[in-house]
Amino acid sequence: MCAILVIMKIFPYVRLFLRGCAQVALVSANVVHVSSGQYGGAFVVGTAISVMWYSNTRAVNKPRVELPGAGLCYGVGAGTGTLFGMYLARLL
Repeated sequence: MCAILVIMKIFPYVRLFLRGCAQVALVSANVVHVSSGQYGGAFVVGTAISVMWYSNTRAVNKPRVELPGAGLCYGVGAGTGTLFGMYLARLL
């Protein structure tokens, strides 16, 4: 029971981290695609970025209680996403 409570308390932070990570990873990968003239990759990743941004604006507009440290959690996720995007772009 205690583990479930801990998971439920941490879950919003995990979601924020992953959202920041995914968004910046896609942008980082798209920069590589655009700069190297890879039109297919740029289109696919650009579409994914737009879908994510749309999802983010809908999530932000919902009434919510601000989590303590939420900005830092999102920022660390975004920084991690930058590194992941660089790695992902090299694989693609």
